[in-house]
Amino acid sequence: MTAHVLDRPVWNTLATRHAAFAVGGDRARRFAPDIGPLAGARDDEPDSLAALAELVPAHGSLLLLQVDPIALPPAIVATTTAAGVQMVADQLAEVAPDDRIVPLGAEDGPEMLALAALTKPGPFAPRTPALGEFFGITEAGRLIAMAGERMKHAGFVEVSGVCTHPDARGRGLARCLSAHVARRILQRGEVPYLHAYASNTAAIKLYESLGFRLRRAVHVAAVVRA
Repeated sequence: MTAHVLDRPVWNTLATRHAAFAVGGDRARRFAPDIGPLAGARDDEPDSLAALAELVPAHGSLLLLQVDPIALPPAIVATTTAAGVQMVADQLAEVAPDDRIVPLGAEDGPEMLALAALTKPGPFAPRTPALGEFFGITEAGRLIAMAGERMKHAGFVEVSGVCTHPDARGRGLARCLSAHVARRILQRGEVPYLHAYASNTAAIKLYESLGFRLRRAVHVAAVVRA
């Protein structure tokens, strides 16, 4: 059976639509460090796992994310592992547009990075916004919520970077921004998808209310050199 492009999403985006942001070769790739720590191997063949090990920095970690159980060569070890979910939306629930939503650009980078550092929506580095469109809501001149695109594949685009400042939570901002990003993806004829930790039931319920459904369980691991 042919593997689905979303089964190894990191490898598949870096081998295709995001190849310009890749470090590595034909067996394993990671995003450039100023994009983020996500990495993936083409398969579990020994040569591929060895190539993946070579991408792990001497000081620091990489983050692996895939449907298949994560296999590691002796050269690297997992410092943390977690269960996650991968969700897709063929159609969205009705969510009223919010005229406060504005596109975010390079000039917003410092505020985006600060908001991500505060709220920890997942890996977010200085050049992460280069991967796709990002949108935000500002209040009193301050960015209080954002969402955007990360990995891209043939027919699929990941919704990512969804976060809200603690002072602004409980107001539905993550819901309307997630819907906005997903709606734009659908309007382009692509399918929005996303990831969440299986333990994050609040986020999963939010995404289900928008029309996302579980596609597959995924494995997540942070790895370092042995």
